[in-house]
Amino acid sequence: MDAPTTAPAHGAGSSGSRGSGGWFGDQPTPARGGQPTPTRESRPTPVHADQPTPMHADQPAPPRQNQPTPPARENQPTPPREDTSDAALLRRTMAEIEPIADKVTSYFYALLFLKHPDVRPLFPVAMDVQRDRLFKALLTAATHAEDTETLTTYLTHLGRGHRKYGTLSEHYPAVGECLIGALSHYAPQTWGPRTEAAWVAAYTTISQIMIDAAAQDALRAPAWWQAEVVGHEMRTRDIAVVTLRPDQPYPFRAGQYAAVETSWWPRVWRHYSFASAPRSDGLLSFHVKAVPAGWVSNALVHRARPGDVIRLGGPAGSMIVDHSTDNGLLCLGGGTGIAPIKSLVEDVAQHGRHRSVEVFYGARRDHDLYAIETMLRMQQSHPWLSVRPVVDDSPVGHLSGGLPGAVREYGPWHTYDAYLSGPAGMIRRGVDALVGVGVPAHRIRHDSIEELVGARN
Repeated sequence: MDAPTTAPAHGAGSSGSRGSGGWFGDQPTPARGGQPTPTRESRPTPVHADQPTPMHADQPAPPRQNQPTPPARENQPTPPREDTSDAALLRRTMAEIEPIADKVTSYFYALLFLKHPDVRPLFPVAMDVQRDRLFKALLTAATHAEDTETLTTYLTHLGRGHRKYGTLSEHYPAVGECLIGALSHYAPQTWGPRTEAAWVAAYTTISQIMIDAAAQDALRAPAWWQAEVVGHEMRTRDIAVVTLRPDQPYPFRAGQYAAVETSWWPRVWRHYSFASAPRSDGLLSFHVKAVPAGWVSNALVHRARPGDVIRLGGPAGSMIVDHSTDNGLLCLGGGTGIAPIKSLVEDVAQHGRHRSVEVFYGARRDHDLYAIETMLRMQQSHPWLSVRPVVDDSPVGHLSGGLPGAVREYGPWHTYDAYLSGPAGMIRRGVDALVGVGVPAHRIRHDSIEELVGARN
């Protein structure tokens, strides 16, 4: 969604007042529920002969006789001051709402659709998957408020990607208003004028980065592409290779992915990796596996046919080959994650540089290696390419034990650039295994774990 250039208006449940202080008034805080602090009446204090004369505040007390001198406190540790920075205030709010994140998210969307019904058409009718994404994205961005580089990269991607939903800059104030409303309602322990000011400042920064990114992207590319299905090949009972012809040139790089929307489920987008490097005929290919209750995946596998038209968002992802080096490529592809690995191999072949490419292709069962023949033919054509199938229930001639375990048996890999594609769990285990065998973390590339969660439905 796009961001406001000024602070959003008050949200429901907001603690800020509407006085001259803008979001927050400049009124003094009343004492104890707004009741005035009582004062003592000036009455003479009776003095008795056997009682000491009361001391006034500006008179020194007489020394006590025969009292031990208290030890010096110069070595006592000074209690640490509470961190009141904006980042600390944001983190405290996040910690308070984390146990009830589902309630906060539901309340946020209820506020948004009630107070701003004009934004409802931007979201899918069924919100079971989409419901958490926008809210989580906003909170994720807020937690990186101090890391300008990471924040800008993350939000630039979001700003560009939200164009395909029809998001406009004027939508951002509504989102900001309801974000503040939801947080103030469910974070009473940490909420207050300073915390609200921190969130307003964070959201203003977040939204402006996204607005600027969308505006810049609009100068060079459409919000989406129309693409006709020109090929549909079933490889297994639940995996299809879908080939598309976009209505205008579609610039992308091998290893990237795109968001896909079908006519059967409007405004429901899922991410799929390109299964080939850019082709001279401009065609695009995806490998799609139908998963249980997967709206987009089942539509693409079981309903789409040549002549159908779908929509594509812009290309995304940084799992691309660095052609300025001769480093070898270590590629791990699990299931349909072999698709972008295949595109990387084609990319290396097109650039004509001889560099070692080692591919580990994993699946649960032997018949799930639907692209093994294609990969083995590529191995025969390119002497620098090695393809090793890895199957959990291993038949004779295949490696077993899962991709991470198989990779540990070979190597060394510390001079290779590593690429991983597949289920999120496989990527996490694969990264741990690669770091464990000496591959530097900065040379390990994969799709965003967050994008992968639910992306193949």
